[in-house]
Amino acid sequence: MVVYTYYPGCTLKTQAARLDSYARVSARALGFELEEIDQWQCCGAVYPLGTDEVAAKLACVRALMAARDSGRPLVTLCSACHHVMKRVNHDMRMDKDMRAKVNNYLEDEGPYGGETEVLHYLEVLHKHLGFAKLKEMVVNPLSGRKIGAYYGCMLLRPSAVMEFDDPENPTLFENFLKALGAEQVVFPQRNECCGGYISLRERERSAEMAAKVADSAARHGAEELITACPLCLYNVNKTSGGKLPVVYFTELLAQALGVEAEEEEAAHVG
Repeated sequence: MVVYTYYPGCTLKTQAARLDSYARVSARALGFELEEIDQWQCCGAVYPLGTDEVAAKLACVRALMAARDSGRPLVTLCSACHHVMKRVNHDMRMDKDMRAKVNNYLEDEGPYGGETEVLHYLEVLHKHLGFAKLKEMVVNPLSGRKIGAYYGCMLLRPSAVMEFDDPENPTLFENFLKALGAEQVVFPQRNECCGGYISLRERERSAEMAAKVADSAARHGAEELITACPLCLYNVNKTSGGKLPVVYFTELLAQALGVEAEEEEAAHVG
């Protein structure tokens, strides 16, 4: 069985446990395993923009080093974790000054130079397994279900660093839905921000942004949405009042594969 080094992140141990638990059980059904890093720390959830923000990047660098030392790519699930991890890894590979500062701080733990390949779980399905193979393994096709894919902003931007998909016209999630047998609903707001990071200071503006996402999806015929972002799920679900259900993409994957999350894995589902 193929094994990937796995960084879950904090939210997947609490409110977003469904994203994690269904990913694990689906991985086993598809023939690969997620091996969680020992003693990982929070990625910080927000990418630190300051060039002197060394300490804020250490948790990511340590996780990246653990993956490198395992000889495997580092797989993430949460959009925010993936965003921060990918950008810090890029810094360590491309920014000579930042690399020197971090490695000086790490002392005996380092050095690290951005050698690890960082993959989102969906990229594992696409690049390593292949959507054609995924389609063959589906036992419960999601036929007749009109589903929109909500990317949000963090998976796609900055595109030169994230290299996830075309930031203006992404198709990765739609191709995933096609492999599961669902009807893909493409809507204009699928790659726009939900306002999550301003929700505490500008609640009304954040609500407006999330409402635009839900309204856009509904107008174009979506009856449900999928996402990889816990914050996006919360904001859009809250805004739509449950009229347009938003679920994690791993839940639909598990449904299509005919598997259920094990009891102990789903114990903290939020």
